[in-house]
Amino acid sequence: MDCEDVQIKLKEIEELLDKLGKEHPKEISAFSRFLREVVDNKALTTREKELIALALGIAQGCEWCIYLHTQKALEAGAKKEELIEAGLVAVLMAGGPALMHLIPLMKAIDAFEKEHGKE
Repeated sequence: MDCEDVQIKLKEIEELLDKLGKEHPKEISAFSRFLREVVDNKALTTREKELIALALGIAQGCEWCIYLHTQKALEAGAKKEELIEAGLVAVLMAGGPALMHLIPLMKAIDAFEKEHGKE
């Protein structure tokens, strides 16, 4: 999977939310308000919350979540080592299947590094 494939996954998230926002505006609006409230910096930083979300995405086997929260964690200042460590915590808690979801994590890291010229 290259950078373009990761961007396709991220675009699918955007398209889903747009479609659901039109077809189910009350529900998506409520979710969006909840999301904004949760991600607001309080006791945890955005970086810390994105690393937690990444680990949960890996533990649940959600590729879209892995790509999105890898991107968001990097944007919030997370380092590659922190992303991998968050992934390993997911493996610790969720076992072997989560280990296989480090594959999309590594692909996402590679894609975002290429996108930002950090090869």
